Order: sequence, then C-alpha cells, then structure tokens
Amino acid sequence: MAPYRIRQYEDSDYEVVRTMFGHGIKEHAPAGYIHMLKCLQTQLLFLGLFLAVLAASGSLLVSLLALLLTLIGGWFCIRSLWTDYVHQSLCSDLLDIRRTYLEAADSCLWVAEVEGAVVGAHVSVRREHRGRGIGRALCRTVVRFTQECGYSAVVLSTSMVQYSALQHGLPEGLGEVPIPPRQLPAVLLRGTSRPVAWGCFISLSPGL
Repeated sequence: MAPYRIRQYEDSDYEVVRTMFGHGIKEHAPAGYIHMLKCLQTQLLFLGLFLAVLAASGSLLVSLLALLLTLIGGWFCIRSLWTDYVHQSLCSDLLDIRRTYLEAADSCLWVAEVEGAVVGAHVSVRREHRGRGIGRALCRTVVRFTQECGYSAVVLSTSMVQYSALQHGLPEGLGEVPIPPRQLPAVLLRGTSRPVAWGCFISLSPGL
C-alpha cells in the first residue's frame, strides 16, 4: 500500500474529518451492545423479565416476544448513546475545528494522508487503512507536540469496547494505568467487574 504521512489539519479537511470521526465512533455501537449483553446484571434482568411475563401470561410465545422487544429496545438505546456523543462533539469542539484545535493555546490537530486523501484524524483511522500503525503515529505526534509545549506527561485512554485501539492504536513500550471512567463507557459497562477504560500514562523524557 502507498505510504502515509502525518500533517497538520487544513481547512479543506473539515468535512472529511467530521465524517471520519462520526463513522469511527458509531462503529463501536455493536461492540458496546454485545458487551452489555455479556454483563451478568443484564442477563439476570432479561431472565427476570422472561420469567415474570411467563408467570403473568402463561404463554411461552408472549414471553419470548417480550424478550425480543426488550433486546431490540436495548440496541436502539445503546446506539443512541454513541450517536448522541457524535452529535454533541460535532456541535462543540468539531464545529469550529480551527478555533478549537489550531488557534487555542497549546492545541493542534493532525491528519494522516495517503496519496492526497485523509485516512486518519482525531486518532480515528479508516477501516481499510488500519493495522499500518497510523493511529500509533498520530499518538506519537501528539506526544512530541506536548513535550515541545513543556508538559511532563500525557494520558491516552479509550473505552473497553474499542478493541482496535486496545490492540493496535497506542504506542508500544508504555505502561498501563487505570483511567477514571468516562460517562459513556460507564453506562455501557455498568455491572461488570472489568475496568471500564484503558489507558497509558506517558512520561515525556528527552528523546521520546
């Protein structure tokens, strides 16, 4: 495949960056839904609903229908959490990208480009270009920038349902530390004993 390069955001990237961000976030909805279904609390809730409807109606068919409708409702609820987050971001920091990320002090935004086309931004990479280290390169660019700005450390975090980021997206050789739960993952992962978020604490030493 053609090589990629990391460069600073330009105004002509506006629409593609916003679109890429929206698609990248929304694609985690199925993983979030499956993760919710695996939670013991969720399974007990569905079991209780099934038994309650069965006891009240005496009909196995009605009980299964009630369970199916609940599953469908749960999917739309989970999906709305991700779409609401995208809408909120597009109406806030991504509404005026230049003012938020280029004109603000100690701020910047980078994109990854392949043959003149933007394929990664905001640490979100198009699916067909994943596994090439683009997300990792974007992270390293952020680390270098913050080091130049005089910061002593950086925290990168992601939710537990963003499996690609957990496996490939963050720089190698950096220690993992617990990250305080963000609102969205806390809703998705409530009732599980697993960590709701993963992250790494990066000490900015010379030559990083």
